[in-house]
Amino acid sequence: MPAQQKKLIFCTAGVLSFACALGTAAAIGTQLWVRGTILCTTGALLVNATGPELHKFIGEIQYGLFSGQRVRQCGLGGRPFQFSFFPDLLKIIPASIHVSVILFCTVLIVFALVGAGFFMFNAFGSPYETLHGPMGLYLWSFIACSCGCLILILFSSEVKIHHLSEKIANFKEGTFTFKTHSEQFANSFWTILVCSLVHFLNALLIRFAGFEFPFSKPKDSGTITGAVDLMY
Repeated sequence: MPAQQKKLIFCTAGVLSFACALGTAAAIGTQLWVRGTILCTTGALLVNATGPELHKFIGEIQYGLFSGQRVRQCGLGGRPFQFSFFPDLLKIIPASIHVSVILFCTVLIVFALVGAGFFMFNAFGSPYETLHGPMGLYLWSFIACSCGCLILILFSSEVKIHHLSEKIANFKEGTFTFKTHSEQFANSFWTILVCSLVHFLNALLIRFAGFEFPFSKPKDSGTITGAVDLMY
């Protein structure tokens, strides 16, 4: 492949990696990871609410990795409540999983920036072999993509398996009991998914530029073996 096309491919991959680093950093600070509604089951059972009356007992909840807010509805109008995970909710959430998600987000940002720098270095500089050359580009892209996948898996398990929304909704609630009515992942969660796909795409761009995947077998290995067999 001509050098100008390789430069264009590496520049594109570098810009995409840098954009992913910025997107992940922005996603960490937002409250747009999960959105949902919560049902005040205690209040609904007291008045035997059904149909349209049930909406008076359905509040809202949204949260990110550090903080969030909920609006509780128990028949007397919405009452907003702000909360933070550190240190308020540490006793009721799976703290090890939650901290791991934040840690992998940080690693994703670091390696996305490292990958962006080396992509630009390969485009305009004279790269060394090993970690500065194609092998390094594959490595940085693989680590960033793996971190993104781990973030998605860990956070999904925290929300769905450990029922994070219900634990948050029932935080400091002695009388009323809340249950998740609806729940969906929001923009920041999907941003991490897009970043993971982008880093996978970067690995394909490196291959498209003419560099073999690491640990791939030489194409002529079978021919050499056959020639040796014929000698005997």
